[in-house]
Parts: sequence; structure tokens; C-alpha cells
Amino acid sequence: MKASIARTDNSVLGRWWWSVDHFLLSALFILMGMGLFLSFSATPPVAERLKLDTYFLIKHQAVFLVLSIAVMLGISMQTPQTIRRLSCAVLAFAFVLLALVLVHGSEIKGSSRWIRLFGISVQPSEIAKPAFAVVAAWLISLGKQQEHFHGSLIATGVYLSLGALLICQPDFGMTVTVSVIFGTELFLSGLPMIWMYVLGVLGAVGSVCAYFLIPHVHSRVDRFLNPESGDTFQVRTAMEAFKNGGFLGRGPGEGQIKNILPDAHTDFIMAVAAEEYGLIFCLILTALFAIIVLRGFYLIFKDKNLFTLLAVSGLLVQFGLQALINIASSLSLIPTKGMTLPFISYGGSSLVSLGFGMGIVLALTRSTNTTKESK
Repeated sequence: MKASIARTDNSVLGRWWWSVDHFLLSALFILMGMGLFLSFSATPPVAERLKLDTYFLIKHQAVFLVLSIAVMLGISMQTPQTIRRLSCAVLAFAFVLLALVLVHGSEIKGSSRWIRLFGISVQPSEIAKPAFAVVAAWLISLGKQQEHFHGSLIATGVYLSLGALLICQPDFGMTVTVSVIFGTELFLSGLPMIWMYVLGVLGAVGSVCAYFLIPHVHSRVDRFLNPESGDTFQVRTAMEAFKNGGFLGRGPGEGQIKNILPDAHTDFIMAVAAEEYGLIFCLILTALFAIIVLRGFYLIFKDKNLFTLLAVSGLLVQFGLQALINIASSLSLIPTKGMTLPFISYGGSSLVSLGFGMGIVLALTRSTNTTKESK
């Protein structure tokens, strides 16, 4: 493609191609390809259990993957100003949906997180995450630039409103993710350490309250600490898959765990990968997540613009934390949490949301946008 687009090409596509980071873009495409590849292993048994066509979920995943790629590439061509405005609109829309979820949402595993929109199940919290990271970064950076604008205070108000809606679902895991994103941005903006300690204490208190007040959180923590206290079928089955796979796996399509594991295509897709393709494949997949995060941080730490630093850092922390939680849950290193593995697990809302977030990362790390924002 480099040969077909000259450096003198001043079209939108030409300017984008010669300013976007090709290494980061390639890593994201490889990750997406691996996700589609794994869906051929993980989704057919689930489709059959649901009495659907064997390849129904694969087709569904492929459609949303194409949409995710389109969103990612489209967003990556935008200017920082457009990204800020679009993120505000998306966050406002997500707030409306989060409020509607509390009234009309579908309850799954003790939480109301999904709502039907134009015949499609949507998880508004997934949409809210990347938009919040950008809006919070904008408000904080604006507050640093304008003496009489209390950007951090306004951003805190937005965070508390979002957190309240998430807790009401309840979705403690997503609340923690949003809190880490916001805490990271506040830390990088220069918030005094004493306030970071205060936030840490408040987070610990919130975790304790969640344990005692939210039944499914209490149950998951108890089962993690004492497996004999409740049903740990999925975790035990996932661990068995890792054991069965060994270093090289049993071979494509040869895994048996996916036939009995209810969430084999979502929360425990890493277990399916481990059984069929082995430990080495899983390590390569994990390394790919690390490469994307580290490459993103490498690109932004060369930039002196505060908004870019905060927004991209928040999005990268979200991306890395989501992968870490999913993998750690599969390995029984932390209590189970229904969180998808980015671009790998089945799920339309997750794919589109990740495409939106990574599109922003690609846009804000483009050489032309970096130059403009730094002036």
C-alpha cells in the first residue's frame, strides 16, 4: 500500500496513511484476525446449545468486526477537535442508555446491563468507557490551561454520575475500570499524591461496601477465596483446559472444554485457545496486548500536549486492564468478572466500543495531529 500512495498525495487517505503509526495499526489488525480465528473454535458449540445455525455466531462476530474496523479507521482520520466533540455526543448518548437500562434493561447474572436498541442488544457501559476517557481528559487539560475553569471538578462530577449509574445496575467491575481510567488521568495531570492516597482509600472502602452490599460480588469473592463455598464449575473447567492444552495444544477443533463451558466464547475464550493451541499461543496473544499498550505509551510520551497524554493514557489503561482482568479471571488469579478479552471475545458492543477507542488512539498519535495539538 505504501507504494500505491505517494508521500505527495494530499488526499484524506494519503495524509492519514503517512501520519498514522503503521506498527500500532498492524498490531491491532493482527489481534482482530486472531479474534476471528478463535471464534471458529469457540462459538459453534455455543450456537448449537442455543439451537442456532452452527456458524450463526461466527457470522454475527464477523459483521461486528467489520463495523469495528470501519469505526476504528474512520475515527483515526479525524482531528482532535472532532474527536472531542464526538466523544461528548457519544457519552451523552451513553448516559441516556444507562438510565434506560435501569428501567427497561435485561437482567443477566444479577445485573441489568443490556438494552434492546433497533432490535440489537447493546451494553451502554461499553460505549461509555472510551468516550468518558476522552471527555475527562479534555476537561482536566482545559482546567490546566484556563485558570478560572474548574475542569477537574467538572470531570469528577461526570465520573461520579457515571459511577452511580454503573453501581445501580450493578456493575462493580465496570465501575472499577472507569475509576482506574479517571485515577490514571488525574495522576498524570499532576494531582498531589495526598489526593491519590485519599482516592485509594475511598476505592478500598468502596470495594468492601460492594462485597457486603452486592450479592453477586459477595458470592464471587467467597468462591474465589473458598472454592468449596459455591459453584466454581467454569473456573475449574477453564483450568482443566489450560492443563489439557500443554505447550502446543491439542490441535484446531480438538478441544472438548468448549462443549461444556457456558461462557467459552466470551469470558473464558482464553481457555479455549489454551486447550486447542497451547501455552505458547496464549503467551504470544498476551504479548500482543502488551505490545499495543507499550507502543501507544511510547508514542504519546514523545508528545507534550496534555490532552493527548491523558486521553490516550486513559484508553490504553482501559484496553490493558480489560485484557488483564479477563486473562487473570480465566487463570483463577482474581475473582471471576464478566469482562471480554479485547477484540478476541464474542460481543458486538465490545467490538464497536474497542474500535472507537483504538481509533481515537490511532488518531491522537498521528504525526500530523500531534504536531497541530502541540502548537
